[in-house]
Amino acid sequence: MRVSDFHFDLPEELIAQAPPEVRGSSRMLHVDRRTGACTDDLFASLPGYLREGDLLILNDSRVIPARLYATRAGLHTQHNSPEPTGRVEVLLTQQLDGDTWTALVRPGRKVQVGERLHFADPANPGVVLLVAEVVAAAEFGERTLRFEANPDFHAILNKIGHMPLPPYIHRDDSAEDRSRYQTVFADQPGSAAAPTAGLHFTPEMLERLAAKGVQIERVTLHVGLGTFQPVRAERLEDIRLHAEHYTLSAATAAAINAAKLQKRRVIAAGTTTTRTLEHCATIFPDGLEAHSGETSIFLSPGHNFSIISGLLTNFHLPQSTLLMLVSAFAGRENVLAAYAHAVRESYRFFSYGDCMLLV
Repeated sequence: MRVSDFHFDLPEELIAQAPPEVRGSSRMLHVDRRTGACTDDLFASLPGYLREGDLLILNDSRVIPARLYATRAGLHTQHNSPEPTGRVEVLLTQQLDGDTWTALVRPGRKVQVGERLHFADPANPGVVLLVAEVVAAAEFGERTLRFEANPDFHAILNKIGHMPLPPYIHRDDSAEDRSRYQTVFADQPGSAAAPTAGLHFTPEMLERLAAKGVQIERVTLHVGLGTFQPVRAERLEDIRLHAEHYTLSAATAAAINAAKLQKRRVIAAGTTTTRTLEHCATIFPDGLEAHSGETSIFLSPGHNFSIISGLLTNFHLPQSTLLMLVSAFAGRENVLAAYAHAVRESYRFFSYGDCMLLV
């Protein structure tokens, strides 16, 4: 199949630029994954679509303020620093070890291996709070940065970093994004983008689901380049995703194994949760076990889903790997027809937009 097989036309005005005024007030399109039948509804109606005994899996990764602004300070030297040579934008995408991160740097073509980047206090630009050296370079602005050791690194990141809103949100991040571009259950810091299906949930919704008898467990997948890097291949078989770190706990592994044994449904909240679970099934086909690792799994039409039997997800970009994943789960024709319906009915798209439930 070709990437162009997953194109759809989306009016610019349907791309949500801000979260709904009230968390959890989004619309929800229910799609019957077998017939493709669509029903317009609200996220508040979610408990009516789930059953007692269903197992709902959430991604509890927490978004870090990963967008930073640095000054190029020239090539690494043991002597006096040269005069600054330009401002660059840095998006931290994955922590490799305590001091080393992968990042997207713009303008990437100007930032070379050996250069140092200075990250200053916005309130006092003469005070440099963090220093990093570029230790490796790849295509499309991808760089590996090694920061000088700093025991206050994460506190400084919280002070000077910006929430990494995606590029289709055409505004600067605000104080509100610190809470709204974050799920209410996020407690494992490490993501460079929000697992957006989880943004709809409120504590009250989680209580309603639990009261109905829906079991709720968590996985962790730190969202990085594997999720949001644009597709540059023309054919699906040529797509390669970056690896992202995940953790499957003993409690969640046991809950999934029991649900599968008892033929209860496993509902994934989000494509990141889906990728994690389906990857784990390739490692432990006879029953999941607790572990951590990295996944670069790409789910496309033809994939035989081993774990999930339902999916709650936002509306995704045309020709994206996330749209291909949803199409793998419910059929390309069904999904593209549902997207056409969503466009006609003026659903809000992408990270801060509405959601769809496929069961």
